[in-house]
Amino acid sequence: MHNLLIEDRKQISITEVSDVDSFDEETILLSLHGGGLILKGQGLHIHKLDVDEGKVIITGMVNSAAYTAKRDKTEGGFLKKLLK
Repeated sequence: MHNLLIEDRKQISITEVSDVDSFDEETILLSLHGGGLILKGQGLHIHKLDVDEGKVIITGMVNSAAYTAKRDKTEGGFLKKLLK
């Protein structure tokens, strides 16, 4: 089970994060223990990331948050793609 807290559309805190698949100032793709999460907005920045504790804090204007189905972990995350 995870928690998602959006404060005044300017800060979002999420728990149970296992990986950051990709990110830019308009879209952040996160892997959660039970699936994925797509955040869209403007000026998005990963303010704090602790994958050991599974917590992330993102700042910027949040426009939407959408869940995705659980992916097969063999696809790899952002760092795995970067290191290819």
